[in-house]
Amino acid sequence: MSATTTTSAAVSRPPDRAELEAQLERFRAELTGYSYRMLGSSFEAEDAVQETMIRAWKALDKFDGRSSLRSWVYRIATNVCIDALNGRKRRAVPMDFGGPSEPRAENLREPLPDDTWLEPMPDARVTPSGSDPADTAVARESIRLAFVAALQHLPPRQRVVLILREVLCWKAAEVAELLGTSVASVNSALQRARATLDDRGIGGAEDAAASPPPEDHVELLAKYVAAFESYDMQTLVALLHEDAEQNMPPLELWLKGRDDILAWMLGPGAECRGSRMLPTSANGAPAFGQYRLHPDGVHRPWGLQVLRIEGDRIAGISTFLDTRLFALFGLPAELPPGS
Repeated sequence: MSATTTTSAAVSRPPDRAELEAQLERFRAELTGYSYRMLGSSFEAEDAVQETMIRAWKALDKFDGRSSLRSWVYRIATNVCIDALNGRKRRAVPMDFGGPSEPRAENLREPLPDDTWLEPMPDARVTPSGSDPADTAVARESIRLAFVAALQHLPPRQRVVLILREVLCWKAAEVAELLGTSVASVNSALQRARATLDDRGIGGAEDAAASPPPEDHVELLAKYVAAFESYDMQTLVALLHEDAEQNMPPLELWLKGRDDILAWMLGPGAECRGSRMLPTSANGAPAFGQYRLHPDGVHRPWGLQVLRIEGDRIAGISTFLDTRLFALFGLPAELPPGS
C-alpha cells in the first residue's frame, strides 16, 4: 500500500466512538448554561441536557466529522429546547405581574404553579472546571437573573440567535447553518432581540466586567448573614439600597424600598427569626440557603436567597421558596441542633 493510500485511509477513518463520548461529556456544563438561558428553569435545563446526551449517544455512529462535534451537539440541544418551549408560557418573575405590594399579610395570595417562575441556577453547573477567568466571568454574567428573565420575553429562535451570537460568540454563518436559515435572517433576529433587551434595560454579555464576582463583597455578605441570623432587621436594612426590592416566588407579592422590607420582616416575615444561612452562589451572584428553626431544634430548608448587589449595597433579595433547590445546590437537607 502506498503512502498516499495510507494517508487517505487515515483521513477517512470515522471518529472513535469512545473519544467522541468523552468529548460530549466535556460539553455538559456549557450545554446546561445554554439550556438554562433558553428555558429559564434549572430543573428543565438538567432534563434538556440529559435528553440531548441521549439523542447524541444514539446518533453518534452517524456523526461523520464533517462539522465540529460542538456545533452538532448544539443543534441537538437547540431542537430539544425549542420542543420544550412549544405551546408554553414564558417563565416570569413577580415584578412581571404588576407593581409592588403593601407589606401586609392579607396581600399574600395562593402561590402560583412552579412552572410559572424563573428558577435559579448554581454557578458550578454552568461553569466548566478549569475554564479561563474571562470565560467564567461571561458565564456568570450571562446567567444573572435579570438577563435570563429578559431572555424569556424573546421568541425561541430569537433566544437561540442572541445566546449563540452574544454569549457564545458564534459567527452569524454558524448560527444560520444550525438553524437552517440565512445569515440575513440571523442578523435580523439578533437586531430584534437586542431591541427587546434594550427596552428592558438589559445589556449583553459584554457587560460582564461591570458586575464584580461574589468574592468581592465578603465584608458586606458577612454583615448581611450576621444581621439575618441575629434577626437584627434595622442593621440588615441599612445594608440595602433605599429602593431595594424583595420577592419570594412562588408568591406574586413583592416589596420595594427599605421601609416596606423592614415592615414585612418585622411583621408577616417574622417567622424567619432564628434562621441559619449557608453560603452558595447562583446566577453569578452570592446566594444563601435559608434554614428555618423548627420546634424540635432542627433547622430545615425554607428558601434559597439570591442577592443582587450594586456598588456597596444590596439592591435585591430574591428568595425562592422551593426546597427542591437545596439538593440541586448541594446544600444539606437539615442542620441538626448544635451543628
